Amino acid sequence: MYFSPAGMRLFLVLCLIGMALIAAFYLRRRALTFVEYLCWGLLILFVPLFGPFLVIYLRPGSSGRQA
Repeated sequence: MYFSPAGMRLFLVLCLIGMALIAAFYLRRRALTFVEYLCWGLLILFVPLFGPFLVIYLRPGSSGRQA
C-alpha cells in the first residue's frame, strides 16, 4: 500500500496528538498541584515524541484513587 508524504505526515501528527491526549488524561487521575500539572503538561506539549511516554512511565504525584 502506498502512502503519499502528506498522508504520512497526517498520520504522524494524529498519532502525536493521540499520545498527548492519553498522557493528559493519565495526568488527570494523579494528585498533583497546579504547578506540577502545568509542568508535566508542558513536557507533554514541548517534547512531543517522548513527553507522553515519560509522563506515564515516571508516574508523577500520587494516585488519585483512594485505596
